[in-house]
Amino acid sequence: MDLLALADFNLVARHGGFGKAARAAGRPKATLSRRVAELEASLDLRLFERGARTLKLTAEGQALFERTGALLTELDETAKAIASGGHSPRGRLRISAPLLFSQTAIGKLAAGFLRKYPEVRLEIVTEDRAVDMVEEAYDLVIRVNPDPDAGLVGRVFLRDRLVVVASPDLPFSTGKDTVPVVIRGSPGQAGTKPGSWEIATPAGPSSIAVEPILSLSSFVMVRDAVRMGVGAARLPLSLASPDLAAGRLVRWGDVVGSETELWVLYPTRRLLNARVSAFLEHLKSAFPQGTPEELAAYVEG
Repeated sequence: MDLLALADFNLVARHGGFGKAARAAGRPKATLSRRVAELEASLDLRLFERGARTLKLTAEGQALFERTGALLTELDETAKAIASGGHSPRGRLRISAPLLFSQTAIGKLAAGFLRKYPEVRLEIVTEDRAVDMVEEAYDLVIRVNPDPDAGLVGRVFLRDRLVVVASPDLPFSTGKDTVPVVIRGSPGQAGTKPGSWEIATPAGPSSIAVEPILSLSSFVMVRDAVRMGVGAARLPLSLASPDLAAGRLVRWGDVVGSETELWVLYPTRRLLNARVSAFLEHLKSAFPQGTPEELAAYVEG
């Protein structure tokens, strides 16, 4: 494939027409039209639907534009970095991060990263859903206990676990008495039938009879409700640590089998550009041990 013709196709697609692209690039409109026609002929595909006054990408043209635009931008940025005599990270870095980590740590992480690398345009989207990194143009995704994916590689940079906490005013019970609890879940889950939580304590394994009375969609909201003394809750240790240290909450035990890992992932078929490598190193320097206590200290510091 002719990379110059591909670059001209992206130029026209980005500006929405040959005339606009020619004026933006300072090049003859006829040259751009000829180069795009040559690309279509080499691919045996129609990339644009040409009307009397309109130009519209075909489905094939849209797919080609989405998949090659970022690659051409990266090539251009690499060439500029080499020409300037350095490899300082620059350009757009797009990241998908989970809700809780975004609420507690991402703002500080992002600001610190941009202080180091002011030429990077950082874009972080908060979401817990699975994303298609290629289709949605993400450079990195951060996920909790991700499912195995042959197309992604990465590393664990934080570990956490759930602990059962409550207000000091709420009595701890491991007998038949039911404890009111606040849960993280979807609407309608509060008021479901009582169950039990298995915990590990310094005295050994224990079971708590629980009855959900309040369901909230965020761990931060759950923590705030538990601070008010309405019930016990299962919270990430990193989130609960400041309140435990201050005595606002007490720890009843660790939730059995609740260990979590926070991974940073990227596509296997991509070479790591300077922006991605720099952000990976930034995470490593922020959390060298990767413990819940370290995350809590980072957020509070």
